[in-house]
Amino acid sequence: MAFSNMSLVLFVLACTLILHSHPVVCNEKEDDVFNAINDYRKSHNVSVLNRNKPADCLADEIADDLSDQECTGNDAFAKDPSSTVTRVVNFPKLVKKCNIEVNSTMDGIILPVCVHKLVKDVVLNNFTKTSYTKFLNDSKYTGAGVGSENDWLVMILSTNEPSGSFSGATSLVAFGMVQSIVVSFLGLFLATLSF
Repeated sequence: MAFSNMSLVLFVLACTLILHSHPVVCNEKEDDVFNAINDYRKSHNVSVLNRNKPADCLADEIADDLSDQECTGNDAFAKDPSSTVTRVVNFPKLVKKCNIEVNSTMDGIILPVCVHKLVKDVVLNNFTKTSYTKFLNDSKYTGAGVGSENDWLVMILSTNEPSGSFSGATSLVAFGMVQSIVVSFLGLFLATLSF
């Protein structure tokens, strides 16, 4: 009896680990911007972007890294928002934190904007009425990640090519290990039920 109770506890623990190993973070402002960018692309006859989870992670990390930098106004980067990219000094560390292979980021593009209180219309203007427009209208970009922190919102555009997919082999290995642990616990749990 004690053995089957222990198996049940281990099974529940394993399931909890799986469900929380890749948490889904919902941010309404990020989702609104992502959807609005897709609407913009549709209106310009460009295919919509798919959400790219590794790019989401990196966008969150970059936004967090930029969050302590002052945002001087609602259109602080409207003339040249790309000038902000040089301020991300921890890029290799952030890529590693998101389990992204650095070679899979070469063809992607990072688009940060700084808008006080992330007012949606102003954020969208920073993407659609600046030098960023050429990237949003480029059909080679098929995926996107979005992250925000304080007054910063970062969109990362990815491609379907290995050099721009923001993929990472280490995350697949880790996921495989978690899967094998769960299968082991599930087998142990089912074996105890049969006794």
